[in-house]
Amino acid sequence: MGSTRVELFAAIRFDSQRGGLSIRALARKYDVHRRTVRQALASAVPPPRRAPVRAAPVLERVRGLVDGILEADLRAPPKQRHTAQRIFQRLADEHGERVSYSYVAKYVRRRRPQIAAAARLAADGVAGFVPQAKEPGAEAEVDFCDVVVVLAGVSTRCFLFTFRMSASGKSVHRVFACQAQEAFLEGHVAAFETLGGVPWRHVRYDNLRPAVVRVLRGRDRVETQRWLAFRGHYRLEAFYCPPGLEGAHEKGGVEGEGGRFRRRWFVPVPQVGSLGELNARLAAIDAAEDGRHVAARAATIGAEFAVEAPRLLPLPGEAFDCAVTLWPRVDRYARINVGKCRYSVPAGLIDARVRVRLSANELTVFDAARTVAVHPRLTAPGAQRLVLDHYLEILARKPGALPGSTPLAQARAAGLFTATHEAFWAAARARHGDKEGTRTLIDLLLTHRKLPAAAVVAGMRAALAAGSVSVDVVVIEARKHLATAAGAGEHVTAPRPSRAAVVTLPVPHRPPPADPRPVPSVAAYDQLLDPPAAGGPGGVR
Repeated sequence: MGSTRVELFAAIRFDSQRGGLSIRALARKYDVHRRTVRQALASAVPPPRRAPVRAAPVLERVRGLVDGILEADLRAPPKQRHTAQRIFQRLADEHGERVSYSYVAKYVRRRRPQIAAAARLAADGVAGFVPQAKEPGAEAEVDFCDVVVVLAGVSTRCFLFTFRMSASGKSVHRVFACQAQEAFLEGHVAAFETLGGVPWRHVRYDNLRPAVVRVLRGRDRVETQRWLAFRGHYRLEAFYCPPGLEGAHEKGGVEGEGGRFRRRWFVPVPQVGSLGELNARLAAIDAAEDGRHVAARAATIGAEFAVEAPRLLPLPGEAFDCAVTLWPRVDRYARINVGKCRYSVPAGLIDARVRVRLSANELTVFDAARTVAVHPRLTAPGAQRLVLDHYLEILARKPGALPGSTPLAQARAAGLFTATHEAFWAAARARHGDKEGTRTLIDLLLTHRKLPAAAVVAGMRAALAAGSVSVDVVVIEARKHLATAAGAGEHVTAPRPSRAAVVTLPVPHRPPPADPRPVPSVAAYDQLLDPPAAGGPGGVR
């Protein structure tokens, strides 16, 4: 309906009303047919133009053939379905039909979606989505997604745990080094403590390994024993979605939330010293997002969650212990093997069996009730983390093993073995030779168990400036540094208690040098004695 016809109809109607012209006169004035004048007088809106129906006898003859090909395509692989060109070729080659390609292409473009829609309707209804109304505090959704983090200078693949309340959109996010059961449970605990309760109906999941051992018919699942204990502790009901794309649609809120949060807060890639630091940052972000609006909702997330919070189930008196306890044996390299990764422990525990508490992001080693090592959790098979302090007793006996050792290489990479340590080691070797100079360095490294690292480094600098490589001088200067810092009101970090047992060596590894001086005589002091009485025994008054 063009604007020209609308203007023409309006002009005809005005002239008919004001001038009283007849239909014939109006048709003559505007040079149109009397039928057009009657249409204008009947309605101000011009009727739609009717497209002429053109006869296509050849296309009508092959219509059934084309429809049959398109229906067969529904059961063929997507990449092996007919194009309009291929249908045109088959009509000519197999049926001898000479039909215009443009007619075939237009017909296929129109009929293919119609045939596909009819097939879906006949099978299981029309594909689409229905808006859902969620009850406050009733449901939540959980999912993991991949993220990359620059962790202590190293680009590391980690996993973002997302717990999202379905009604308000309130979400809790945490990053873990893995998707193991410990991370799965710790993410729930963090979410429940942040929200202050547990959804009273259920939480939606896909079939994650930490929760599901085997998928059965329908929504039935064989769950892991630890997950069952966790659900019983928090009175948490689980709702399992079907595998694949169909299941993802049933928890679309958390699927979209994970991607949105990653695009918003992980671009650019965050750089942190530890996952604990990153999770503290995410907790602050979650709190700040209470002021955000979800889609076109009038109320903020925080305002809607305020309605949900009173309806959540209360938390139990104590949190569930999500860590796993293991009892590995220490090998001759002072390492334990946990999950295809190796971690060092103090050398004094070689051949002993130690208790390990494995959480999502950390591994803690105990000797009886005493903590002897704490490591970040490793995930890459074959990875190892070796602490130089754990090997000092071995290196005291074998100083030649230090230069090429893996613990030294890792200490250098982490910045713990500083340039000042390197300078002190070089000066000690120049003064005493490689063997004795390295032993001097090991004696120095043992002082880190009693003094803060910054004070030891300051003591080394002072000793080197004085031309000394004596460990005693380093200790004296380190204590002076501590006293000066305390007097100036600076914060002094208390030395961390050593987690390595000090082994007493059976013989001194560096005996004192021989003294060439003669043995002193005390004969000169005899004159101080009184002479003995006559006939009596000598004595001293």
